[in-house]
Amino acid sequence: MNMSEPKQFRTEGLRGEMRCDVPMSKHTSWRAGGVAERMYQPADLDDLLVFLRGLPSDEPLHVVGLGSNLLVRDGGLRGTVLLLHGALGGLRLEADGSVYVEAGVPGAKLARFAALHNLRGAEFFAGIPGTVGGMLAMNAGCYGSETWQKVLRVSVVDRSGALHLRTADEYEIGYRSVKRIQDAGCRMQEGSESRPLNPESSEFFVAAWLKFEKDDGGSARQEIRELLSKRSASQPLNLPNAGSVFRNPPGDHAARLIQQCGLKGRRIGGAQVSEKHANFIVNTGGATAADIENLISEVRTVVLQQTGIDLHPEVRIIGEWKVGSGKSEVGEGSPTEARSADPLTSQDKTG
Repeated sequence: MNMSEPKQFRTEGLRGEMRCDVPMSKHTSWRAGGVAERMYQPADLDDLLVFLRGLPSDEPLHVVGLGSNLLVRDGGLRGTVLLLHGALGGLRLEADGSVYVEAGVPGAKLARFAALHNLRGAEFFAGIPGTVGGMLAMNAGCYGSETWQKVLRVSVVDRSGALHLRTADEYEIGYRSVKRIQDAGCRMQEGSESRPLNPESSEFFVAAWLKFEKDDGGSARQEIRELLSKRSASQPLNLPNAGSVFRNPPGDHAARLIQQCGLKGRRIGGAQVSEKHANFIVNTGGATAADIENLISEVRTVVLQQTGIDLHPEVRIIGEWKVGSGKSEVGEGSPTEARSADPLTSQDKTG
């Protein structure tokens, strides 16, 4: 991908790192995908605000955490990727007993921190392969718990670099869905690993205050160990993957439907429906983003044809195709485009 010359960013006072032509395969858990035109990793939250205030108004911006819920197409990304993992890492116990956590903190680190401070209720975060920003954006959850059950308030930043403090009642919270209530023509983007931020009103999560129960910590640490053991036994953690590919439909499980349709082990190129867990697609080696996207489309099509249930992807698919990359044994073109949500209504499973 021949990238354009870097735009004129205002760099006065910036302390973070800007890189050009960055392979997104190094920043996504699928280990596939094209090149990002630019990537900025802020030094901290204050540096992030300075960066946003100097960002050209027409610059596409993609917010990424661990890349665990993200597929970047082989043609790469125009604009700037804002990498929050390794940047927004604040984590502390507040005087009121709540936990302040910034968007770049991985779920497992949050779970361990809470247990070490004799708090219970954060154990499930250890089972979510992403960072807090994305968990907030999509109401990530597992084993019967969800992120927004623990939220007291959040800190968000808009495209202009202004911080806003918001409470949970300012959002409509659903299954893998978070939407800002439309009270002033400003919409909060629905959750995903990465979101292109174009409107001036767009916001993304940078921190949250979470509330957990008091405990001696021992039972929480034991539950984390058991949860991680269960996850290792049931999920294909030995191969690159993005966690659950599809949301569970009401009253059912995507994995059961996929297995019922005989799709376990189905392959396109280096992408395969996991033999261990049918709602995981793994990179067996050398998979392109097109291989993965086409396999997602095939699974969705077959399940719809055989069961009448349309599975909706949890993963976020962004970027451009290379010539011919849409061709595979499942057909040509953009296999998921027709049924994908508007990218501006859709941070990490995060982010």
